[in-house]
Amino acid sequence: MTIQPVVLVHGGAGEVPEGMRAAHAEGCRVAAIAGLARLRETGSALEAVVRAVEILEDDPRYNAGTGACLDEEGALALDAAVMEGTSLRAGAVCAMPAFRSPIRIARAVLEDGRHVLYAGEGAARFAIERGFERPDPAAMITDAARERWKNVLAGRADRGWAGGTVGAVACDAEGRVAAATSTGGMVAKRVGRVGDSPILGAGTYADDESGAASATGEGEAILRLTLTRHVCELIVRGASAQEAADAAIARLGAKLGGAGGIIVVDRLGRIGHARNTHTMSWGLAREGHDAHSGH
Repeated sequence: MTIQPVVLVHGGAGEVPEGMRAAHAEGCRVAAIAGLARLRETGSALEAVVRAVEILEDDPRYNAGTGACLDEEGALALDAAVMEGTSLRAGAVCAMPAFRSPIRIARAVLEDGRHVLYAGEGAARFAIERGFERPDPAAMITDAARERWKNVLAGRADRGWAGGTVGAVACDAEGRVAAATSTGGMVAKRVGRVGDSPILGAGTYADDESGAASATGEGEAILRLTLTRHVCELIVRGASAQEAADAAIARLGAKLGGAGGIIVVDRLGRIGHARNTHTMSWGLAREGHDAHSGH
């Protein structure tokens, strides 16, 4: 069977205001196109997902990188992970202070290979040692993020973030898969809180024997279900990518009352996405087809 390379992106599960939904979905389409372009250049699903997520981290409409939400002290604390399915190499950072393109730092962790996950100031030290510049945090904090933080602390808003976490999955022409996820987490979260995104098998997972997945939503619930590993196991048992996505999100809601979404691609390039929230912006780019998006 000929596999058509594919990149599928999400811009977070939640409730994006109706007037912003088209633009939110378009941002995902643009990121998916960029990811597919990188896949064409390199032949690498890993390169594709890193590029797609990097695009979304630089877009302040999403809760990752620049424009991400703030913790209880009004600071950025960023989580990101990337994993490739051939050798199960992975890299991740969590509770990391302000750095642009956290997914690229996670990629550097993967390439370094000594450890899989760095946290807090240890992640910052690793990033600086690898040549990443530590920016002025104020340059990455948007007015919208600051306003949301104030409203949450005052009890005028919940701790969610419309269209929060971003992620991407890809499959190349050889059936190699990869996944990447990046987030600012929960608004006004406790200092030191880590969500599902940087945890392998929870928010991010890839294995060429099954597929790759990136999750978004209530991190504590996704962690308890190890949602992305679960969806890949369903594929191994015979479910299609779409059936696995639907079943995983149904279990998230039924078992824990959790809200969220997931994107998945199997080793033959077949995709699935599901949510139990009002929206989950997504973008799809497949070789030989027009890119499209939805919410």
